[in-house]
Amino acid sequence: MNTKRIRGGSPRRGLRGAVLGAAVAAALLTTTACRGDDPAAAAPTAAPSGSASASASGGGKSGATAPTGDSGTGSAGPTATGTGDSGETGGGNGTEHPDCEAAGLTTAVELQDGPGETPRHFLLTVTNGAKTPCVLNDAPQVRLKAGNDAPIVRPLGEPDSEPVVVEGGGKAYAGLYVFGNDEGGEAQYDQSDRFTATLVAGEGTELSGTLVFDLPDGLGTVSVDDAARVNGWAGTEGLATRPINRL
Repeated sequence: MNTKRIRGGSPRRGLRGAVLGAAVAAALLTTTACRGDDPAAAAPTAAPSGSASASASGGGKSGATAPTGDSGTGSAGPTATGTGDSGETGGGNGTEHPDCEAAGLTTAVELQDGPGETPRHFLLTVTNGAKTPCVLNDAPQVRLKAGNDAPIVRPLGEPDSEPVVVEGGGKAYAGLYVFGNDEGGEAQYDQSDRFTATLVAGEGTELSGTLVFDLPDGLGTVSVDDAARVNGWAGTEGLATRPINRL
């Protein structure tokens, strides 16, 4: 009688397969562990972009402002704000120049009226004989009669408060009106053969020295009265005489 037998696996072969499988699994675990400890085996990261790299290279200078190269602008240098008072010698005229002195000025007088008219309007001119500028303030204190006791001619309106700077060799002008009486006849009027003037300092006080203005050629004397007025110092003839010629 034939008997069918089912053949099982060899016990030794099954044991060897189990041992080999365990060894392979151990090897795989060891390899994985080694990769985790090795930096070279780590996955590569994306390289920084060009802009990020530039920012990194800037480092601590990220808050600094690049120089513009325009060293001529800005407010690093000091600004001159002086008024020039430190150089003045005339007592506060507000400029860097001294007050003019009578001894340093030459004088001239020009009649403004035409032939046959009563001499009333005159142009007083002073010339700075020095090489450096000086300052004339307000209006000259003009007297039409001799002596320091003679009355001072009243200014025409308020004198200009701005000082007139007379350059070296330059000129300044004042307009003078001396006579306002139109009555004819044989009345006797005060006569003057010259005009004198005292200069005023920047602080309003009189300066020493007297300017003498001799009458123009052809005039021995001129009639004067209380209507006389003087227009303050000006830098041009027109500014000096225009208000006076309206009288």
